[in-house]
Amino acid sequence: MRITLLLGGASAERDVSLASGLRIAQALRARRHEVTLVDPAIGVITSAQETAMRSAGVLHPEPPSLESLRTFRRGALLPALGTLAEVRSAEVVFLGLHGGEGEDGTLQALLDLARVRYTGSGHLGSAIAMDKDLSKKLFRAAGVGTADWMMAGRHAGKAPDGTAVARALGMPVVVKPSKQGSTVGLSVVKEPAGLAAAVAEAAQYDDEVMIERFVPGRELTVAILGDDALPVGEIIPKHDIYDYECKYTAGMAVEEFPARLPAGIAAETQRQAKAAFTALKLDGYARIDFRLTAGGELFCLEANTLPGMTEFSLVPQAAAAAGIEFGALCERIVQLALSQSHWGA
Repeated sequence: MRITLLLGGASAERDVSLASGLRIAQALRARRHEVTLVDPAIGVITSAQETAMRSAGVLHPEPPSLESLRTFRRGALLPALGTLAEVRSAEVVFLGLHGGEGEDGTLQALLDLARVRYTGSGHLGSAIAMDKDLSKKLFRAAGVGTADWMMAGRHAGKAPDGTAVARALGMPVVVKPSKQGSTVGLSVVKEPAGLAAAVAEAAQYDDEVMIERFVPGRELTVAILGDDALPVGEIIPKHDIYDYECKYTAGMAVEEFPARLPAGIAAETQRQAKAAFTALKLDGYARIDFRLTAGGELFCLEANTLPGMTEFSLVPQAAAAAGIEFGALCERIVQLALSQSHWGA
């Protein structure tokens, strides 16, 4: 099958996307698919460029700098992707992008207009899931637990009064860009005086900033693959939160699949994950993250519509726990894309 794999891009998750995409390409080629790599920031990736990336490594303990991302954005090919020959001739476009225009529905809408099949959710579900404020409202409407929150507004750097936030949500709070992933721009604020700096940091990555009540407890995750909820996983990071360094640096987190949970709690976590998946109108596959309190209460953190597929990532580990090796996982995602059409009949 002819598959065009999109990876890289100009979001803060560029390096994670490159690592995911290179691994996916290798797995699909091993299953005899013809795979072409396209980076929306720079164009078609040649065999020599791919070899160089694999040799040098693309994943680092810190996300790329904002300045380097601006450079990539200046050369972005995104508006032309719908007419690019490598995209139009593909039987399936495998979306290995994370964050930004690759995950927020923009690219999905372009591919819909071009009548090209692609992996993952459609443009509406992608946009809803990327917006954490809207996602949490839909979680609550669907009976999925989520922590209390407030928004800092659409003006970068404009933070609400720290004392007022402490009265409304308590301390600590989690401050994060509303439309970003991989914990980029995220801070845990323990005192009201630290709120303004945290909001300013998050506002570098998005025009809306979420301030959310911090939920102490265990970090759980559920991968949804088609109609199936895969085994629940638990993440035990070396830091207070499962931050970028813990996610993508060997030895900085322990991931247990399946998680050591009572059967009832595991089943309820899977049920809420499927309810969240449905509420956000998602398709194909996704990862839903939770916190579990000592009292057994679940709080949904967010849904990831194009979750990481690196050697450290959680969805491949969940699949392995269900007896699905990485190549078979990638194949299943492709087959799900072939069975659905985001633009109708």
